[in-house]
Amino acid sequence: MNRYRQEVRDAHVLIQRWLSDADADDAVCDALLARFSPTFSMVTPQGVLLDFDALRTFFQAQRGARPGLHIAIAEARVLTEHAHGATVFYREWQQLPGQPAIPRFSTAVLTCDDAGHILWQHLHETAQPLA
Repeated sequence: MNRYRQEVRDAHVLIQRWLSDADADDAVCDALLARFSPTFSMVTPQGVLLDFDALRTFFQAQRGARPGLHIAIAEARVLTEHAHGATVFYREWQQLPGQPAIPRFSTAVLTCDDAGHILWQHLHETAQPLA
């Protein structure tokens, strides 16, 4: 699998673990936040613009806040790839037990640092209407 598509999947495994497990070790959040550039920006499905500090504050406050959360990623495809990163489009579903899955379209701009580590530079999520 393309390393950028794999990064999208791997990051969401950590997000799911952190948000669903009240006993998750602090190292999970540290590993998650290390994936994001200090200049990260995000447009949420509600149209709110977040920076890295807001993302960090959000994650630090959300350990285990969504017990049983399941996140599924599908249709991940690389839209562009170059020497220093890629743009990846994917569909995401978040579902809590006993509730309908919440679908969204996401586009992530991923960059590579000097050591070749992938960093999330920008993420734009758009909610899909529920059927």
